[in-house]
Amino acid sequence: MSDLLYQTDSYLKDFDAVVIAVEAEARTVILDRTAFYPGGGGQPCDTGRLTIGGVAYPVERLKKQGDSVHHFLGGDASLPAIRAAAHGQLDWEHRYQLMRTHTAMHILCGVIFRDYSASVTGGDMQPLKGRMDFEFETMRAELIHAIETAVNREVQNAREIRVNILPRAEAFKIPDLIRTKINLLPEGIAQVRTVEIVGLDLQADGGTHVKNTSEVGRIRVVDYKSKGAINKRIYVEVE
Repeated sequence: MSDLLYQTDSYLKDFDAVVIAVEAEARTVILDRTAFYPGGGGQPCDTGRLTIGGVAYPVERLKKQGDSVHHFLGGDASLPAIRAAAHGQLDWEHRYQLMRTHTAMHILCGVIFRDYSASVTGGDMQPLKGRMDFEFETMRAELIHAIETAVNREVQNAREIRVNILPRAEAFKIPDLIRTKINLLPEGIAQVRTVEIVGLDLQADGGTHVKNTSEVGRIRVVDYKSKGAINKRIYVEVE
């Protein structure tokens, strides 16, 4: 089991840990604690490096399995030993861009749910750009302009962002906790992490976010497309 530091502090750029498992064939290590986000919910995984025994291993990708995070190590250096001390360092520019982008997507989701009662049907993101699908029958330029104006107003409102980890039963007492059309939260999860943009949005989410909407920057709606009779896709970029 790994202590998932990113769940409670998205701003950790480096951390100390201990290797608790090594898988030679896959070139992965599991640490007792990690700040690396393994990806999920449309947000890509972090990258960075682990320094162990004087060797700097590139962390090329990550995968969460159960309560553990597998760190896939690049290069051809010999793998470290179990119980070795490790120092992790994130590619902070990459992480912070994803934090800003993910929060921008929640602002978009919150505004559309509040103003149009439209559910999310899908989404994806990369640093400083992303797309989200909503249940809209029609989409037109005037509507897109109104949405862009509204989301940037919420950026300027400098709303605080709060993260909580709640028992499942308590979390599901929150109205509209799941904003996606399909509930993607596995039944076996006993605790639910929530992300709240105070006064705008509150939903279950496992990704990393900034502390205040003012950190996001300007959100531009750069395109929109019809993906079905009641499924419309909105593309955004963050400046």
